[in-house]
Amino acid sequence: MKNLKMMFFSAAVMMAAISCKSSSDDYKSIKPEVLRDKIAGGWAGKMIGVTYGAPTEFRAKGTTYEDPIKWKPADIRGSMWQDDIYVQLTFLMSMDKYGMDAPSKKYQEMFAKAGYMLWHANMQARKNYYDSIFAPLSGTPEYNIHADDIDFQIEADYIGFMCPGMPQSATLIADKIGRIMNYGEGVYGGIFVAALYSEAYYENDIPKIIDKALLSIPSESDYYKIVKDVIKLHQHYPADWRVAWKELEEKWGDVDICGAGTPFNIDAKLNGAYIVMGLLYGEGDPMKTLEISTRCGQDSDCNPSNALAVLGVINGFSGLPDYMQEGVKVLGDTLFIHTTYSFNSAVTSTVKYAQELIQKDGGTVSDKLIKVKIQAPQAPEYENSFPNVVFDKRVSVFDNSGWSFKGKWTPYELTSSGKSGVKQSMVTGKAGDELEFSFNGTGVSLAGNWWKDGGKADVYVDGNLHRSIDTYYDFANQQHTETIWHVMNLQPGEHKVKLVVKGEKRPESAGTNVYITSAVVFRTEAKKSDSWKFSFEK
Repeated sequence: MKNLKMMFFSAAVMMAAISCKSSSDDYKSIKPEVLRDKIAGGWAGKMIGVTYGAPTEFRAKGTTYEDPIKWKPADIRGSMWQDDIYVQLTFLMSMDKYGMDAPSKKYQEMFAKAGYMLWHANMQARKNYYDSIFAPLSGTPEYNIHADDIDFQIEADYIGFMCPGMPQSATLIADKIGRIMNYGEGVYGGIFVAALYSEAYYENDIPKIIDKALLSIPSESDYYKIVKDVIKLHQHYPADWRVAWKELEEKWGDVDICGAGTPFNIDAKLNGAYIVMGLLYGEGDPMKTLEISTRCGQDSDCNPSNALAVLGVINGFSGLPDYMQEGVKVLGDTLFIHTTYSFNSAVTSTVKYAQELIQKDGGTVSDKLIKVKIQAPQAPEYENSFPNVVFDKRVSVFDNSGWSFKGKWTPYELTSSGKSGVKQSMVTGKAGDELEFSFNGTGVSLAGNWWKDGGKADVYVDGNLHRSIDTYYDFANQQHTETIWHVMNLQPGEHKVKLVVKGEKRPESAGTNVYITSAVVFRTEAKKSDSWKFSFEK
């Protein structure tokens, strides 16, 4: 893992490289009303898609969703309280308050202090902010085991909406915002989605849009490779997405650090592949695109939301089916929860930022015509969050294998309605109490509870202090069983982790407790996907 000095040096080099835009006199025109219509189509696609897929979210994990999907235009009202929309609107609000060029810490601050629940990479980024771990470190695999998760992918839409034909500008913004919560494949997911929208302004051929958007991410990345696989499968099975899905699942379905050892997969690249599958097999038809990207499963409200937003940019709001337009129009001035934005005001604000970016890059804006200086896609430097890391096993704290305890550790039971519950974790708040976990592998994470009475602990690896941790979390009335500490890239072999409770807490915590539920062990080996062949290639 890069140290702090190298992290900022690498980021500066990457930003400078992208800023050196290829010389081009290629200008394309767009009328102001068409720009607005396309931006409105993108936001509407988000609203429609997320409500279409919402009832199916994570109902199909490692399988396709085959139950009936019942959706009607009135359901679009549900988008008013969807995190797919209000989280990224927080970043838009940050632009309004601090300016587009504000440092990432300012964006992270408003996001961290927002009054809504967060999960996965977003939740870790909020926790990191309060632990004084700021972007870009907050998204790195050293401080965020969710680095490759989907979070930024579902929050990068506004970036692409405001960068018509300008994928390099989109990448610059995405690299800054995406590193608040993600790294590597997780950042590439946001860049790719933003690039899809950027390319969709001046291209209506879906395969060409996908091909061009891929040029904005490194070809060495698994994200690039999985999208290429979807393209290959679509070419071989052009009329049967389920057969294509099955082969894709066999190759990529278990590649997820966050959901390791379970069918749950919130990995950016697999869900990104489902966006592409919906676009290719949907063939430009809004309902067909929605259905396929939803039935692919896993995070199946986010994926149709991104897919339909691409069609929204291609065709504009006016090109969406009338019943979809009407379903959005009735909500035009209704505020999304936790934000100061409605659909109408989000469109207006995005248009304003798009015009600013167009002029900043050398284009021109007038009341009658906008000229955009078209940018060639340019990928950032490749980075890998968890190279060749695979799941080995999960060991409960109540399993005698590998665990030892010293001090006043006691079982903590979850209770419901006053009834005795099941043992959920081991807990103590007494200074000096210890636990040890021995394992064979190259990485390990300790899962436990971030709670309002959480305290501090020191964690040692093979006798050396690795990091001090703080398990307090009491934001948006949310408490969570979560990875509270992890380490990767150890030498293969036997290792020992020791956690020592400090008996200390931050002022706002109600106690000094440390809760431990399990350990997840990882090993390092060659990726299955590197040597995999689809059935038609054997």
